[in-house]
Formats: sequence, C-alpha cells, structure tokens
Amino acid sequence: QVQLVESGGGLVQAGGSLRLSCAASGRTFSTNAYTMGWFRQAPGKEREFVATISWSGGSTYYADSVKGRFTISRDNAKNTVYLQMDSLKPEDTAVYYCAARRAIGTALRTRSDEYGYWGQGTQVTVSS
Repeated sequence: QVQLVESGGGLVQAGGSLRLSCAASGRTFSTNAYTMGWFRQAPGKEREFVATISWSGGSTYYADSVKGRFTISRDNAKNTVYLQMDSLKPEDTAVYYCAARRAIGTALRTRSDEYGYWGQGTQVTVSS
C-alpha cells in the first residue's frame, strides 16, 4: 500500500507562488518505482490533469494551462514530490491532489483513472 499526504496549499494573490509537497510512504513505495502526478479539481468541475513525472525524475509532462508556470520535481531520497507554482492565476484555484501508480518504464500518465493511489488534497486559492 501507498499513502500520500499533500501540504503547502493556501491563499495567494494573483501573480504569486506556492510550492506543494506530496510525501509518500508505505512498504511498497520504498521498493518499487512509481510514476507521480498532480491533478486538480475546481468546484463544479471535473478533476483535471496538471503534471506528471517519471520514477527517475528524468521525464515530465504538463497540461497546456500550466506549462511554463508550474514545475514538477521529486526527491526520491525523501519520497517526496513537489509542484512549484509560479505566476498563479485565479483560474488555478482548486483542490490539488497528488497521485501515484506503479511505473512501467518511463511512460507518463495523464488520466486520473490510470493512478491507483491518491492523497486527500490541499486547497489552493488565488485571489484576483
């Protein structure tokens, strides 16, 4: 089993920055490779893909809406994945979720149904 705990959300003005963290734990997480992803869900909307990173950290992929503003990274020694969010916009307001799935090579995944493990989410609110 894998447990994921997000932190770092909060209230920020438009143009500001936040860094989200996702701490992973569990016996299998330490002994297997996991592809990690960030998703978000705004009120009344479907959960949407934000970013994903391969188990080694060598490959990343972003949604067009955040490309150039958000950066996903990971520190495998700390079992932690980060999402650096810069130039935030009010439309970035959402609950942000961390997700994990067993890695298959370096393939990246952008669909929520491809991930088997989820955190509880952290609220990000961007004021105009």
